[in-house]
Amino acid sequence: MNLIKSTGTFSFFTIISRLLGYVRDILIAVFLGAGPLADAFFVAFRIPNTFRRLFSEGTFNAAFVPSYSSLIDNKKKSQKFANNIFTLLVIGLFFLVLVIEIMMPIFVFLIAPGFEGDYQKMELAITLTRITFPFLMFISLASFFSAILNSHNKFAVASAAPIILNILLIGVLLFGKILNDELVYYLSYAVTISGILQLIFLYFFVKKYFSPKINLSFKIDNKVKLFFKKLLPSIFSSGVTQINILVGTIIASFQASAVSYLYYADRIYQINLAIAGIAIGTVILPQLSKHVQNNKKEKINLIQNKALELSLFLSIPAAIALLIASEEIVSSLFGYGSFDEESAKNSGKALFYFAIGLPAFSLIKVFSTFFFARDNTKIPFYISLASVLLNVFISIVFFKEVGFLIIPIATTISSWFNAVLLFIFLKVKSLFNFNLVFIARFIKILIASVLMGIFFNYVIYLFNDELFYGSNVKAIYMVGAVILGLMFYLLIAILIKAFKRSDINLNY
Repeated sequence: MNLIKSTGTFSFFTIISRLLGYVRDILIAVFLGAGPLADAFFVAFRIPNTFRRLFSEGTFNAAFVPSYSSLIDNKKKSQKFANNIFTLLVIGLFFLVLVIEIMMPIFVFLIAPGFEGDYQKMELAITLTRITFPFLMFISLASFFSAILNSHNKFAVASAAPIILNILLIGVLLFGKILNDELVYYLSYAVTISGILQLIFLYFFVKKYFSPKINLSFKIDNKVKLFFKKLLPSIFSSGVTQINILVGTIIASFQASAVSYLYYADRIYQINLAIAGIAIGTVILPQLSKHVQNNKKEKINLIQNKALELSLFLSIPAAIALLIASEEIVSSLFGYGSFDEESAKNSGKALFYFAIGLPAFSLIKVFSTFFFARDNTKIPFYISLASVLLNVFISIVFFKEVGFLIIPIATTISSWFNAVLLFIFLKVKSLFNFNLVFIARFIKILIASVLMGIFFNYVIYLFNDELFYGSNVKAIYMVGAVILGLMFYLLIAILIKAFKRSDINLNY
């Protein structure tokens, strides 16, 4: 496996998907802004999309890949194991969706209790969530197909599938003026339809390695028991950032427009998280699991150090850039139509505090993978549980005093708490050791990131007149500023050898 090339392949399609996601969200901001319709839709969209992130962004891999990889050389055994999991998923997901659909008013109240005082917004959120919730079943099965492809080191197709969702939503949004208030209904239907299409799309590629069959007469063996025993802890631990955001959405529902502010802020840092955390964690898991099974300590140590190095190389400069220009970035991306200047400022403030936690969000994904490769989901689970409880405590205690901004603050604090504890346990369990190359590279990454920050701040200052909210060309100037900052960072990184071109061809 080539870490950088495989991560690059995964990241390329992820970036395409996220860029289309930005186009989607820009159009949503134009037509819905940050008002009641937007709040209701974002709750309906947040629920299945959170599950999508939980299942598809490394979580399902964490439980499935180590077990499946150990059987991959025996096609009969791997096929049997995968079909058993597939059957149980189909049955379990069908009944879960059915029960939630029946109990949707209670379910939405639990997710957005703050809507209770607004009957129309609550009823709309219930209706829209009923439409979007079946997406959960289809995207979970699609994630299962993706996990099989990832186990065979086929990352491109799995990372490309989410593009379908954004294409469909953009297609609907292009008719936003015609649809008016009906727009939120069409968007909700598009969410569910995209889940079906992603499942069909992945099926055509996965059938080379796996033929899905529903077998109601099979026996639940130890391998299947172990998978489901690991699934819930891995969902919770690998998806702790998304769980924290969901918790934040619940609490933010008590403040008007806060759900929307947090949604737009969340969308911006997610592209870096997808590359610096999710992509790296997903790519290294199959190979790391094999090396763990074969007890190849040198390979294990090399992969873990390089994964950590690459994660910090990507996340630290991104965090600095977001801290410097959080409001300008939000305004440039979403500051049009119904998304007014106040909305841009509030979302920008939320993004500022999320940015402080960005390296931690990425480290959680990477550190958790080190445990998952060893079939250890308990330690990440208990640490994640403590992290979520800390997040809830801070958010509830200080919400009245601070308002919605306590959500990103609490998320960041709890995420750093999570990342540090994961690292401590890795060291205590002797599962990770720094090599000298990493320590030297880390210092150089910090130097390159700080210099980039100084340069980027200067560029933002130069473009100040073109980046104010009322400018029609602010997005062009912001893209230009980001490109200049990125080029400067890469140049400095190469000059001080924080990154070497020889790393590109390094195999693990």
